[in-house]
Amino acid sequence: MRRYAAGLRRWSALVLTTSVLAVLVPSAAGSAEPSPPAPAGSATSAAPAGSASPPAPAAGAEPRRMPDKSIAFYVGRNRTESGATLIGGFGHEPSSHWLEIVPRQHHPAGATITVGATPEADLPGQLTQIPQVPETAKYITSNYSEFAGFPAPLTNGGLNEHQVAARDVWSDSRPELVAMTPPGQTGPSYSDLSRIAMERAHTAREAVEILGDLINRHGYTTYGGNSHLFADENEGWVFIEFAGGKGLWAAQRLGPDDVRVSYPGYIGDFRGNPDFTGSPNLVDFAVQQGWWNPASGEPFNIQRVYGTPFPGHPGKSAPTDEAPWRHPPTLEDELRQLGRVSLVDMQRMVRDPRWSDDRSGYGQVAELRPDLPHPDLATLWVANTAAVTAPYIPFHIGATTVPPEYSQHRYLTSGAAAEYLNPEYAAQEATRSATYASKRLMYYTCDRPEFFLSGVTRALEGFEAGMLAEIGDVERQAADAYRAGDDERARELLTRWSGERAMDGLDLTEYLVDDVERRTKEEFGIREPKVAVPPGVTADGRSLSMALPADAVAARDRVHCDLGRGWAEGSTVDRKGQVGDPAAVPDYRAASARAPEFPWLPVGVAALVGLLVGAGVMLLFRRKA
Repeated sequence: MRRYAAGLRRWSALVLTTSVLAVLVPSAAGSAEPSPPAPAGSATSAAPAGSASPPAPAAGAEPRRMPDKSIAFYVGRNRTESGATLIGGFGHEPSSHWLEIVPRQHHPAGATITVGATPEADLPGQLTQIPQVPETAKYITSNYSEFAGFPAPLTNGGLNEHQVAARDVWSDSRPELVAMTPPGQTGPSYSDLSRIAMERAHTAREAVEILGDLINRHGYTTYGGNSHLFADENEGWVFIEFAGGKGLWAAQRLGPDDVRVSYPGYIGDFRGNPDFTGSPNLVDFAVQQGWWNPASGEPFNIQRVYGTPFPGHPGKSAPTDEAPWRHPPTLEDELRQLGRVSLVDMQRMVRDPRWSDDRSGYGQVAELRPDLPHPDLATLWVANTAAVTAPYIPFHIGATTVPPEYSQHRYLTSGAAAEYLNPEYAAQEATRSATYASKRLMYYTCDRPEFFLSGVTRALEGFEAGMLAEIGDVERQAADAYRAGDDERARELLTRWSGERAMDGLDLTEYLVDDVERRTKEEFGIREPKVAVPPGVTADGRSLSMALPADAVAARDRVHCDLGRGWAEGSTVDRKGQVGDPAAVPDYRAASARAPEFPWLPVGVAALVGLLVGAGVMLLFRRKA
């Protein structure tokens, strides 16, 4: 890893002789080139060079969807309450999502895996095979079924048995690189790389080495540019792979004192030290294209040279912003304002309604602890869909299965509407879908967030507080079993506890759905969709396409619960110090929140009495006859 781009070494002597050497001295590890300082009292934050907001589209231009594919947060261990590295985030995909615990596996000699994309992808590709390693690690991940035409199941990472956590976030390459991408591109896709990192990496640093080597040897299949954020108990790494078919990639280390938000993923100034590495052609290609001149004295800034400006702007987002909060340095300032960041703080950042919305496929938070009594106690907190309306459930690496309610269902699964169900999946499909339940809660809650969001959030955070109070004792019992050599008992304990809490979370979610639904109907009624019915169409608006309109450009055009700065109580920073209260959790086990059940007992008694009276009357008439 001490190797960095050979081109940068060749140009370093020239760069160091320039009169702007001072510009190259980092003010903080991993920071990008700052903009001029904001005036005193300004709410804006310094932004990396090249990160200005994009220009407004020309008048009459076709509407464009704002880019966003996932968000990731990293806080180094020296900035956390527990002394553990924290990493969290989610994927931005509209398709179905489900949880999977993938066991450690051995593979025969000559085994291969299929990687890449099909000709139907947004940027067409070809599927190819690359070698599989003899042994792959156990990991926990959230799978999904659709993004940009890539073959399912897809993943953005998760947590593996070596306590390496991974997130995957969009990072647009400059338009010239996207245009260079060859038809029929080959090599691993973003999802292939995410899964391979989980299967093979023992550290965050090794994840970067593995991915870089794969791209160097096999190329990369792109949808326009992508990034990863890897972390372990000691450090983090940002890895960016660029479009263009040139095998370009770059990576930057994040230390224990650093924070990072990928929204999108980015790297600023690329420095000639072991905290940076990249493809052998990373610098030379930029020089050849005229995108960087080493004699200019300007630092080699990855975002400016190979990327695009941040879609958002510094500071607080306005209601009219097309890309609200898509400015990582602003959000990194929020992480610093939290002081010592707790697990609850990180969960709340991932849940924040400013970005946890209808496109958020799940929520994941990992607390990567250096003092685990046993590797199986590494834990991934997972919300089965957008955490704004779904509870986090802790799953340990030692757990072996997830409840079928958290496995794949046909709701939102790509291709489900065009085919009948395989009978092998009938029982699994018949179970309640945790994802569908949480989506229902989102649609009701976010339809009127000013009335419902605070109560739903209190219930979810109270439920999670209860699990936080229990988890230490569960882990001590499991650690005792591991020390006694009874690994099977330890894993049964971890599997049972997480499974029971997952089912409790589903029961709570359904209770909240019933409650919000009842109140919606009683107080407001179900809102009718306001859509234009085309001339000549006899169906009403409720039967037309439910897809997001083509002219929906901004993130806020989607279903969301954002009340301006997150919750009514404010953002995650504003809510620092608030903790969930288990007493705020309704008694979801006792009775449904639906309207009162039909009074079967009194009605049954009355019916029985009526039958007896009727029989007596009939008998009397027969005797008279």
